[in-house]
Amino acid sequence: MPRVLLCTRTTDYRHDAIPSAAAAVTALLAEQGSRADLTEDPSALEGDLDGYACIVFLLTSGDILTPAARGRLRAYVEGGGGFAGVHSAACTEYSWPYYGALLGVRFTRHPAYQPGRVDVVDRTHPSTRHLPRHWDFTDEWYDFDRRPAGARVLAHADESSYDSEGGGMDGDGHPLVWCREQGAGRVFYTALGHAEEAYADDRFLAHLSGGLAWAARLA
Repeated sequence: MPRVLLCTRTTDYRHDAIPSAAAAVTALLAEQGSRADLTEDPSALEGDLDGYACIVFLLTSGDILTPAARGRLRAYVEGGGGFAGVHSAACTEYSWPYYGALLGVRFTRHPAYQPGRVDVVDRTHPSTRHLPRHWDFTDEWYDFDRRPAGARVLAHADESSYDSEGGGMDGDGHPLVWCREQGAGRVFYTALGHAEEAYADDRFLAHLSGGLAWAARLA
């Protein structure tokens, strides 16, 4: 049975949704025939990670890894392992330059939690093939410091659909969901998933399930 390491450690903002998110993702992985190993212990990433199909940072924040764990994670992904980040995974490991390159961006700000619209621009990926082209959702609409280099962007935020309070990302599109390759590994990221309600939403759960399966090479 494939194993997935599900990390929910925080050293900065901690989302109230973490218990619900962890339970939902554990159930999704079980449906895929995988087993989730849930941890908030940084030493869990200091050992051999090669037995994992994917490492998931679920609503993590701040610097959460030891130097040894950083080295292990880097070697794991570069050697072909899968990595998936959900929502505030983009607010994680700011002091580690490699992590910014791995994810492709750094979080900068977000407006208030509110309804908005996701524009799905690639509906051929396992995380998006079930979604409508325009998906109404409620979340924090993250801004990033750049567009993810070398990434296949799957969905944008429609900035006209919510109050960005003077923020937003200028130019052609506001990336929200993407996948990319790092070394021989696969990386998937979704900026969605702030609130507990997301983890009871069938479309969001299917979105997350497809992304995790892709990163783990199970889809």
